[in-house]
Amino acid sequence: MIGEIDLYGVLCPPLLIWLAIALLLSAALRYVLNRSGFYRYVWHRPLFDLALLVMLLAGVSALANHIF
Repeated sequence: MIGEIDLYGVLCPPLLIWLAIALLLSAALRYVLNRSGFYRYVWHRPLFDLALLVMLLAGVSALANHIF
């Protein structure tokens, strides 16, 4: 695992970068789920979106740790 990521002189923790990637993936997935009508079957949408973000963050961080 790498310690910090250098972005033009600013040292960022890897979790911050992974969270940004997971947020972009979550936004795209929420758009697809909303357009497909999947949210009609979800009881508590904000809780579902938070769980989706946590699962995506876990997947991105596991993939990044596997690659690096």
